[in-house]
Amino acid sequence: MMDSEAHEKRPPILTSSKQDISPHITNVGEMKHYLCGCCAAFNNVAITFPIQKILFRQQLYGIKTRDAVLQLRRDGFRNLYRGILPPLMQKTTTLALMFGLYEDLSSLLQKHVSAPEFATRGVAAVLAGTTEAIFTPLERVQTLLQDHKHHDKFTNTYQAFRALKCHGIGEYYRGLVPILFRNGSSNVLFFGLRGPIKEHLPTATTHSAHLVNDFICGGLLGAMLGFLFFPVNVVKTRIQSQIGGEFQSFPKVFKTIWLERDRKLTNLFRGAHLNYHRSLISWGIINATYEFLLKVI
Repeated sequence: MMDSEAHEKRPPILTSSKQDISPHITNVGEMKHYLCGCCAAFNNVAITFPIQKILFRQQLYGIKTRDAVLQLRRDGFRNLYRGILPPLMQKTTTLALMFGLYEDLSSLLQKHVSAPEFATRGVAAVLAGTTEAIFTPLERVQTLLQDHKHHDKFTNTYQAFRALKCHGIGEYYRGLVPILFRNGSSNVLFFGLRGPIKEHLPTATTHSAHLVNDFICGGLLGAMLGFLFFPVNVVKTRIQSQIGGEFQSFPKVFKTIWLERDRKLTNLFRGAHLNYHRSLISWGIINATYEFLLKVI
């Protein structure tokens, strides 16, 4: 009789165990787009940071690649990865939001809004890009740390944040307008064109072939968008290199840079060729890493 009663009590224990495990499995599934985006960003920043630093110097001062490289050589190896913490924090967070929110908002809008899929996905991409802009202070501090004119003012991320504090909360969000425009527009194009581009690539039959296709797809999109929004980033960099003083509008700063560079489009796009190659590698790594992790998790 006791054996029979013990036998009858076992099923509830097994059922309870499954109930304890299943929420964790569900949570991992819900968060996988955020996690994959975060890991893809980390991988990318660690590999491409030195290239980004050369590009930054060209955007800010309008100098040639050779001169930018010489500047970094004079700064020394110990300063090569100076300022990596803000982009690492910013990119891992914003790319987690970019991929995660895009997927979540797309699903939400398709369930509750009777509109074509391309429209709901477009809105989701813009909203995800707008949310990313919350972390503008990290991009702002990265700009200051990479500018050698500020090397004597602060030596790390914490000091840079403290230097902005006395100017008020608005100082952390200097350059927000170009960032909002860049994020929203580039997200719409990236998510809208990623599928069609991959469809036109040779059919992948192996895991390595899929990885190559994802790299090519992400790389081509990144290079195209990097070139397209290069002037926006030039203006954004100039705006964010300033500490204190007047908050100048995007058109006013653009006009100043345009006159400084002799009203030549080639001078405005100085550094764009390096940005093209950096974006090709960077977004190739991001897209390939993201898609790979999405299949693994």
